[in-house]
Amino acid sequence: MIAQPYHLYVERIAPEKNMARFYALAVQPTLFGEVSLVRAWGRIGTRGQQIVHLFDNEHDAVTLFLNLLREKR
Repeated sequence: MIAQPYHLYVERIAPEKNMARFYALAVQPTLFGEVSLVRAWGRIGTRGQQIVHLFDNEHDAVTLFLNLLREKR
């Protein structure tokens, strides 16, 4: 079970560049007792792309979440 929710959703919109992007991160439990970090990104209004990282414990997932958060700032 995850102690607290970790979610991030950011958008970058620049009409002069025809840019409308999103980036999302979420730490979620899996059906098998593992913890996953789901990363999704793409153009707003599309499905975009997604990658799922699997971890044995919440600490490792949260560490990667925070590292990615620092990169995106």
